[in-house]
Amino acid sequence: MDLNEIKKILDLMRDNDLTEFELEQDGVKVRLRKGSAPQWNTHVAAPLAAGYAPPPTAPAAPSGEVAPVPLTVAGEDVDLAIIKSPIVGTFYRSPDPGAKAFAEVGQTVKTGQVLCIIEAMKLMNEINAECDGEVVKVYVENGQAVQYGERLFAIRPTA
Repeated sequence: MDLNEIKKILDLMRDNDLTEFELEQDGVKVRLRKGSAPQWNTHVAAPLAAGYAPPPTAPAAPSGEVAPVPLTVAGEDVDLAIIKSPIVGTFYRSPDPGAKAFAEVGQTVKTGQVLCIIEAMKLMNEINAECDGEVVKVYVENGQAVQYGERLFAIRPTA
């Protein structure tokens, strides 16, 4: 994908009053959002650690509504950024069994920071934070199967 193609996409967004556009082509994923800088995300599979045996998978929890969730904290409404699974696979909170989790509730994370790994077809896919903020909820247990669009994390964005 070259600069001219990206400019055409931006024109398309402007002409059709789109606020977000996402395209995956030849292993490159492009996500553009109005009001923020364009983001280029490429998901590269992490190598499988030697001797790593994933825990048995638990049945998937039913998927709920996946839109941003308003939360009331001390009388004020706060919008949470919901990180959803981009693929079907098995959710892992850490790089190895017994290792420290990538992200815990209450931890402050930065845009692009790894939150978890989803294993799909023997490939380990890192899932990154889409904004700076505080992790307020982890929806999935370690080793659990997840579906496309299923909630993984809720992050309270920092202003």
